[in-house]
Amino acid sequence: MTSPRAEPPTRRAFLSLGSNLGDRSVHLRKAVDQLRAGSVPAVTAVSRVYETAPVGGPGDQGPFLNLVVELAVPAGTDPYQLLEQCRRLEAAAGRVRTTHWGPRTLDADIVWIDGVELDDPDLTVPHPRWRERRFVLAPLGELAPDLVDEADLAAAGGEVRVVGML
Repeated sequence: MTSPRAEPPTRRAFLSLGSNLGDRSVHLRKAVDQLRAGSVPAVTAVSRVYETAPVGGPGDQGPFLNLVVELAVPAGTDPYQLLEQCRRLEAAAGRVRTTHWGPRTLDADIVWIDGVELDDPDLTVPHPRWRERRFVLAPLGELAPDLVDEADLAAAGGEVRVVGML
């Protein structure tokens, strides 16, 4: 008699995706589809889509569409593998980095990985400004209410409004 195979332990990871250039909805949908197409890490949830004013950067940018994706990341996964995945998503969307916090086809950031704290020049987890940005907190609160409390949401900068689902 064979025993059922145990699934390896996972932890939650949250990515924030945003777009304010081109067909914003298409950029977000393609990025989520790319994440779903890979087997590891598995997408376990996707927030609703929020429209937000840009925070920081040049003042002449258009509004962003933002969402948060929850992944089931195998325990022991190197956070830099997730960072590379974010960069691949941005490259696939044709992101060009010219202006810091400028307009972009896709921005993909690691917001949180359960049990991981990392602070170096290339990657900081949790994201250093995640509690300051309503465009991160509102969709994150849908998926992980244990990470977002009302005081954080009230104190965060920026206005958000739900515009739909992917």
